[in-house]
Parts: sequence; structure tokens; C-alpha cells
Amino acid sequence: MVTGSDHTSKRRVLVTGAGSGTGRAVAEALAATHDLVLLGRRADRLAEAADAARAAGAAVTARAFDVTADDPRALLDEIGPVDDLVLSAGLNAPRRAWADQRMDEFEAIVATNLTAPARMIDAALPALRAASGTIVIVSSIAAWKTSPGAGVAYRASKRGLRALSDSLNEQEAAHGVRASIVCPGDIDTEFLHQRPNPPRGAALEVMLSPADVARAIRFILDSPPHVRIDELVISPLGTVAR
Repeated sequence: MVTGSDHTSKRRVLVTGAGSGTGRAVAEALAATHDLVLLGRRADRLAEAADAARAAGAAVTARAFDVTADDPRALLDEIGPVDDLVLSAGLNAPRRAWADQRMDEFEAIVATNLTAPARMIDAALPALRAASGTIVIVSSIAAWKTSPGAGVAYRASKRGLRALSDSLNEQEAAHGVRASIVCPGDIDTEFLHQRPNPPRGAALEVMLSPADVARAIRFILDSPPHVRIDELVISPLGTVAR
């Protein structure tokens, strides 16, 4: 477990998947202007992200946390309320077709990508109402257009996040809560190793970087309270839109 310091008067943002990839890039992008609660499964990687954020000026609370198994209510009872959420933890598997997928992997993917965000939002919602909070849910371009290679479970779970976001905006806008779903295209992160044939070389050079997506997420969080970015699709240059 990695411990951290209490937050100050800055807005306090909880980031899941903060030990690597997009989550870590979000922590870096927000460190100078926000206080952070960083969650991730790997304590060593999380400690590195927390140290970097502290060096940039953030008050950081970091916890080794499994979004599918650990209790978000108990976590928030321990560390105190947060003002905003960035939910970026994700999972996929190499077996992605009906012909070869395994149902235990299907259930794990849905638990990580769809059920875990719902659990975190449910636990944090009273504090988010009090803070007029923003919820940024990192989905995928696979939720926005047909992406056969993304896999059955991944596509289903990421599309489900759109309904989650829509329902929040329908029901919680009266409390000042706003939800945004971010749908990035291919990002050059460790997540690519979960593909059946991970891309290499030139294919990586044309992808988005985690910092590209983090910059967009910061834009959403920094938007005026009366502005809501319902959905933001981010594509690498040259990707054909639907």
C-alpha cells in the first residue's frame, strides 16, 4: 500500500488506472493544478506516479486498489471525499472472437470496464453532488464506431459506458454533476500487449500518446461549470471517421 498526504483547497481528483498509460498521464497533466487520489493495482508503478505528481506540486493520496475486488465505499470513508473522477482502468484479452473467447475472461473484462466504474461512481456520488463534480469515463473509439478487432467483451463493455454516462447526465445535472465519455483511438501504451498481434515499429509512431488523451481530459475538467462535454472522440491523424 502506498500512502499519501491530505488534500488542500484545490479540487481533488480521483484517477483509476493511475500507475500506467492514460491514467498516469492524467496524473502528470493535473499535478500542477489539482490534488490527486491515485489508484492502481501495481503498488510499485503507482508509487512512481505518485512521486512524480508530488514533485510537480500535487498533494497525493495513493492506494494499491483493485477496482473489481476492493470496496470503493471503504476507500472513500478512509481517505475522505473527492471532487471529480477520472475512470481509466481497463482490461482486454487476446481471445476476442466468439470462436475463441473464454467466458471467465469475458466476465473479467466487463467487471473491469463497466461494473467497476459504476461502483466507483455510486460510492463517490454524494461527494460529487456536494462539489458539483465532473466524471470523466475513458471508453474507446470501439464504443463509437465498428471495431471488430477490439473484441466482443471489450466492445460490449465500452459501449455500456455510454449508457452509464447518459444516465448520469439525465439524472444528476440538477445536482451540478456532469459526465463526459472520452473515446480515444489507438494509444501507444502497455495495453497494446493485450492484442493477439501487438503492433510494432511504424504502427506505433502514428498512434495517440497517453499525453494526448490526458490533455483532452484536463480540458474537460477545466471547462466552466455550465459547460458539459458529453462525448469526445479522439482519433490519430489519418483515421477514417464513420
